[in-house]
Amino acid sequence: MRTIRHGDTGPAVAEIRTILTNLGMLATVADDPGDGFDDATVEAVRAFQQSRGLTAHGRVDEQTWRALEAARWHLGARTLYQSVNDPLFGEDVRALQERLLEMGYDPGRADGVYGGRTARAVAQFQREVGLAPDGSCGPQTVYALHRLGRKVTGGRPLWLREAERLRRSGPALLGKRVVIDPGHGGTDPGVIVPDGALRWTEADLVWDLASRLEGRLAAAGVRVHLTRGPRLATPMSERARAELANELSADLLVSVHIDGHSDPEACGVATYHYGSTDGVTSTVGERLAGLVQREIVARTAMHNCRTHAKSWDLLRLTRMPAVRVEVGYLTSPSDRARLTDPHFRDRVADATLAAVQRMYYPVEADVPTGSIDVSALRLATAPAPPPRVDHGMVARVGRRVHRKSP
Repeated sequence: MRTIRHGDTGPAVAEIRTILTNLGMLATVADDPGDGFDDATVEAVRAFQQSRGLTAHGRVDEQTWRALEAARWHLGARTLYQSVNDPLFGEDVRALQERLLEMGYDPGRADGVYGGRTARAVAQFQREVGLAPDGSCGPQTVYALHRLGRKVTGGRPLWLREAERLRRSGPALLGKRVVIDPGHGGTDPGVIVPDGALRWTEADLVWDLASRLEGRLAAAGVRVHLTRGPRLATPMSERARAELANELSADLLVSVHIDGHSDPEACGVATYHYGSTDGVTSTVGERLAGLVQREIVARTAMHNCRTHAKSWDLLRLTRMPAVRVEVGYLTSPSDRARLTDPHFRDRVADATLAAVQRMYYPVEADVPTGSIDVSALRLATAPAPPPRVDHGMVARVGRRVHRKSP
């Protein structure tokens, strides 16, 4: 969809203002759509984006529009059911998932999408309370959900499941499956900065960085997949990348980006994990984000922009812990000098490998930041035959996935 921004007018703007007003974020809806996307609407959109863990830029892009559409619904306002081709999504779905988690059922992450796992959890609940186990959530099911108390105490169930799954996987990297997502690609170059006779693009630099990380992880015994190759024909959406990682049953996902800003003084590295302002988060993802952030800062001395919770599609829709790393600002002269240096990209790849290894150490056996010798990790598995690495020159058309084998 076309991004809607300040100064735009028309039915879409009127719809946006109506939703924001119903949510209490905009004082009034103009009777005349010609009032359009004014300053008050920009501020209301920013407040909405901030509340939903989106980038608060004040424009309505595709992700913001989907979040606005989802915000229309509250639990009980409609019957919820599984639709394979066009899944239902909304705040009502997320409220249902949160309620099921509180009661000890397993709908997966509370991502607001009514998928098969949510339908199975609903059916299990219905069976136990004497309702027809059809997996759909209508008035009777909603009433039963509100009538019964929570079963689980001592922590959020999803957090406990994530932590237990990580503990059982063991500390060794051998056999783990990691998806590396180089951002952008194809006709979407990301941030572009001319530099004399050169022209640096985010897509090319993150592809190079992802390739370096791929080699290090593979040498440590990890089964590595890339979401795209160096010459992606058609840009992949975040939703498509998340679906690919889910289909591969990945243990972790690391998405690599480079930021840009109109202020050339903006600089530093930041790492993002799934979460929102109402406390819903991926605990293991948050830990991975912290480890990646600290290792990169320690090994590169870049400015620390810290970790942040976001509900971007790539972080929200993945079924494994996922992080997105913004490795500096291409628009910053100081960061650009580093990012365009191959030795610096080697250090970032080393730092990320160290963070992935620390993820699998028990908390009580963790080591100080910057202390892992990543060359020893690679040498430790050198005598063994390397695992198959899928270089993942991936293009998704509809629901199909094509991978070019090495």
